[in-house]
Formats: sequence, C-alpha cells, structure tokens
Amino acid sequence: MIKLNNLTKVYRTEDIESTALNNVTFTIEKGEFVSVMGPSGCGKSTLLNILGLLDKPESGSYEFLGSEVSNLNEKGRSQTRKEHIGFIFQNFNLIEELTVFENIELPLLYNKISSQDRKERVNAIIDKMGLSHRSKHFPQQLSGGQQQRVAVARALITNPPLILADEPTGNLDSSHGNEVMELICELNDQGTTVVMVTHSAHDASFSRRVINLLDGQVVSEKKNNLTKAI
Repeated sequence: MIKLNNLTKVYRTEDIESTALNNVTFTIEKGEFVSVMGPSGCGKSTLLNILGLLDKPESGSYEFLGSEVSNLNEKGRSQTRKEHIGFIFQNFNLIEELTVFENIELPLLYNKISSQDRKERVNAIIDKMGLSHRSKHFPQQLSGGQQQRVAVARALITNPPLILADEPTGNLDSSHGNEVMELICELNDQGTTVVMVTHSAHDASFSRRVINLLDGQVVSEKKNNLTKAI
C-alpha cells in the first residue's frame, strides 16, 4: 500500500537548514498496523504529514496504492485524501459549533454524498461507536474518550483503506486510552491499514510492527508479539 524510497524533507529559513527526514525507506503492506516511534524532533510528524499528503517531500519517492503521489498538485492530493485516507488526531480536532452527528457527517458533505445516504451512514457508525445517546450533543459536552470516539467515527465514515493516527491517546487517561486502542485494533482486524505515530511504548505494543526514527532516519524496525492482553 505504501512504499517510500529515499524520502527526504528539508525545512529552510534565511539562517537555518533543518533536515526533518533523511533518506527514509520502508514499505507498509495492505492490512498492516504499524507504529512510528522516536523522540521529539525525530521527524515523526513530518513523516505522517507526508503520508497523509498534507506536505511534500524534498526528494525521493512515495508510492501510495501503486501510484507515485509525491509530486501531486494540491487538487490531486486533496482528492486522494478524501477518497483514501482517514485521520485521527491527539487533540480530536472536532468543530465545537457542530453536534456529534454533524462532526461525523462532515467528510461525507465534502464528498457530496446524498442527504439520505449521509443520514444512514452516520447513524450506523454512531450506533457502532456507542454514541447514539450523544448524537445531538456538542464536543464540550463529552468526555475525552467520547470525543476521541467521535474523531474515530469521523475518520471511518468514508471507509478509507488507510487510517493515520497522530498520538491518538495522548490526551486521554489510561482507561479511555485503552478503549481507543481497542477500537483501532478492531479496525485493523477488519482490514484497515493503520499507521500510528506515538511516544507510548504501551500503545505501540498493540501494533504489528514498530519503526523507530532518530534524527530523521529509520534506525530500527521490529515485529511485535501480539499475545499481549489488552
């Protein structure tokens, strides 16, 4: 699904040149659950932004679903994101003025899905996430765990083949954090490919493989023993 070859990203100002990613090369197969770990400033967020087509590499190749996407224009990147990628963020990124239903519905509006189809799909995923009794509530009326469940539902509503998760439990206590990780594992078990950036070794232990970054380079990869109990 994802194939990176010598991917490099450099940020420049008038005085400083900083290499965020340095010849990063790896492959992620369809249906994998991969965690990306490393200290602050190692390039994790930059990598996730490039995988999500929110940023472009300086050089190197990024193949997604069999096509080179590193040089797509903004329209092409936006269309690929809408059709194929769902995002889960640490800070939830819910719109405070919209209800739970409306927040989840938003990607379907962008994709110009009919009103009746939107209603059926949103109600189905709200029920699946155990949020039916909260559908008319606003984000500030929810717990952190409930807000992240809304964010997960929003990421899934278009049935994307790839989910990118940026510290998805970073603002949650351990109980709600485990709840979110269970949801992510369930998605992966159903065939969704997941790439998660995390500082948490506990969260990374739920994934099938861990890629470690340091100073913008891949320094190690390992497969996890998935006998761990949740």
